[in-house]
Amino acid sequence: MDTEAFWRVLDTAKDSDEPLEAAVAAHLAARTAEEILAFEYRFAQLRHAVHRWDVWAAAYLIGGGCSDDRFSDFTAGLVTLGPHWYERVAASPDVLAEHPAVRAAAAAHDQDVVFTEDFNFVSCHAYAQLTGDEDSFWEAWEAYREEHATGGADRDQGMGEPFDFDDAEEMRRRLPRLAALYDPS
Repeated sequence: MDTEAFWRVLDTAKDSDEPLEAAVAAHLAARTAEEILAFEYRFAQLRHAVHRWDVWAAAYLIGGGCSDDRFSDFTAGLVTLGPHWYERVAASPDVLAEHPAVRAAAAAHDQDVVFTEDFNFVSCHAYAQLTGDEDSFWEAWEAYREEHATGGADRDQGMGEPFDFDDAEEMRRRLPRLAALYDPS
């Protein structure tokens, strides 16, 4: 599944009255097991591309801290924002300060905006709906990932330069608009 097809699945699901995770899982469950695994592969690539220190710092500000697991939820949430916001955040995480939901969440002291844990399991749920066996997804996923691994795309691209998320001055320097919204000092 190419990136355009991936985004089309999300766009189609957003037209549903169901929560996004349920709508995507239902849409994928109507496809083949191979297509579900291909969706998961593209999802993993998109998440991996934003697995960087600067993006983690944005998650740290928005979430009032951010563990490894929570960062996984954040990168999933970035994908669910759709291609327009995903690409903008990938280029500059500080742009999240412009997102209406982030602005509203900052004002309401809501630390869960963008963090979407449930979306991490969309493919697993779709696979279970298709096959009737949720446990078999993980084995199938490992085999698919190994079979489709490429040297360049799957290698660790590096996370960029690490920095101290608890250093308010550094956070203001690197993410000035988000820091102003969340005032880490």
